[in-house]
Amino acid sequence: MKQAVVFDLDGTLLNTLDDLCDSMNFALAALDFPARTLEEVRRFVGNGIRKLVERAVPSGTDAQKTQACYEVFCEHYKHNMANKTAEYSGVSDMLCALYDAGYQLAIVTNKADFAAQALCGSMFGRYVKTVVGSVEGRPNKPAPDGVFYALDKMGVRPEDAVFVGDSEVDIATAHNAGVDAIGVLWGFRDERQLREAGVERLAHSPRELKKMLLDLKNCGM
Repeated sequence: MKQAVVFDLDGTLLNTLDDLCDSMNFALAALDFPARTLEEVRRFVGNGIRKLVERAVPSGTDAQKTQACYEVFCEHYKHNMANKTAEYSGVSDMLCALYDAGYQLAIVTNKADFAAQALCGSMFGRYVKTVVGSVEGRPNKPAPDGVFYALDKMGVRPEDAVFVGDSEVDIATAHNAGVDAIGVLWGFRDERQLREAGVERLAHSPRELKKMLLDLKNCGM
């Protein structure tokens, strides 16, 4: 019987793409670099802010300018992370049902910890007590370190948990941590990409995901 669900954040619980794109283009403009489209930023996200910036700056940009762009992005995003960001429809209902069913809930994200704590605390703090963001010294997903940290805080073994995410990074993270995975199809990647990453279970909506997870609470995976 499963005891805990660990969620990715961006593209899984929250649609953060517009705010990420706005802050990215603000930072690029500050360095006189060309803007990126929403679809380009969609492809760039998943491995943390630093990787987002490295992918967004023009090819061949030196380390000093890349670092400057990263710093501008972080400062702008800190004050604008919730302008357009919103939960996907049905997410709060799903979290409430899982919490009431006795699941422990956690979020493990490559989003900078300052942003993860602020967004998750204000939107999901009633249900999610463990939030693990990106910090210096702990490898980002797909390394399993963040998942292990969350499970240790909750006192749950990997075999008793499920990891839910929208990207190939999340599926690899689950595999690396020895945790069962469920992919979601309303986020930043498509079914082909998730299938190629090796996921077996996919949910088309938070409502469908809720049913899957409630079934696992009773009968196992």
